[in-house]
Amino acid sequence: MYTKHFGLNMLPFENVPDPKFFFDQGEHARIHNHIKDSLDAGRGLTVVTGPIGSGKTTLSQMIIADFSDVIKLIWMAEPPDTSIDLFLYIAQELGITLVSAERTFVIRDIRDALLKINSAGSKCLVIIDESHLMSDDTVNGIRLLNNLEVGSIKLIQVLLLGQEEIMEIIKRPEMEPFKQRIATLENMGRMNSERISQYVTHRIQIAGGEPSLLTETGWESLMIALGKENIPRVINSLCDRSFTAAFEKEKAEVDVDDVYEAAQGMGLQKEVFFYKMSLKQRGKEKQAPSAGEDVSTTEPETSSKVRVADSADMQQNKQKPAQTHQWPQKTVMPETEKSLKVPASILSFSIGTLIFSVFFYCGKSGSSSVVGCLMELLGL
Repeated sequence: MYTKHFGLNMLPFENVPDPKFFFDQGEHARIHNHIKDSLDAGRGLTVVTGPIGSGKTTLSQMIIADFSDVIKLIWMAEPPDTSIDLFLYIAQELGITLVSAERTFVIRDIRDALLKINSAGSKCLVIIDESHLMSDDTVNGIRLLNNLEVGSIKLIQVLLLGQEEIMEIIKRPEMEPFKQRIATLENMGRMNSERISQYVTHRIQIAGGEPSLLTETGWESLMIALGKENIPRVINSLCDRSFTAAFEKEKAEVDVDDVYEAAQGMGLQKEVFFYKMSLKQRGKEKQAPSAGEDVSTTEPETSSKVRVADSADMQQNKQKPAQTHQWPQKTVMPETEKSLKVPASILSFSIGTLIFSVFFYCGKSGSSSVVGCLMELLGL
């Protein structure tokens, strides 16, 4: 795998309940301490809920590690179907040789065994995972176990781990006697962006690495893919796949391309895709100089040359005698020439019409000469 490539001592993002990687910060730390205090005080029944992959099992492993020297642990991966199955399983784990399988006698034998454990300075802790699958009869059996006590000390500690559906069981009216016996009830929610960043950093450092194994774009794309809230199992899977993608390309760091490739396999790539495109667009803008930058870099040089040329010309003009300036001859452009032809034609036609009218008048008036006719026409 990629451990040696990135200089790690172990895989940092395995989805196994390893107490070494327990994230003892924020809500996880608060819940851990609360449950530990409850078990220390022998309060009895503790319930921890949370979505799939939120770290409930890892928390239970941490609790086991905390009390490894003083507890008799009984672990159940799932709840039994009935209360009698629950009692028989616990009796077997305690090493009890049963005289009778009848529930009353089994509970009596369990109590006797628990008294011996407590008198020796130890505790018995029963952890039941997937407790949201419990039947009503099993719930009632746990209630009966919780009633086993000496004074204010509970002889058996029960830790129930389950998805949030367990609350639907607890809230039912007929479960009120069970609900009243719960000493500690905690919910392991999703991590926000800040906690996600701290969580990933924590696991990398526990594995012997540094946060710099992810580039800036690697971190940003990781946060974008995971959203504002998420759970440890999804976080671990995405990080593990991202590191694997970078390892396969023989890269020293995890960047946006590796996270995007990993996110595709988990259906988390949509927002990362847009982020990746924005990075490319920003890259193009940095490479292409703007129009303003062109002007600012070339204009000062040009104006400087003009000023130098102007000063040189002025110096030459002082040394040379003044010359008479000759204006260029006026020329008529072809378009102007064409536009003047129409008025000239009209003028010629008007003059011809006037002359013809004068002669026509003189012929009709009977004048002997053109001059006399004109003088008569003008009233002279």
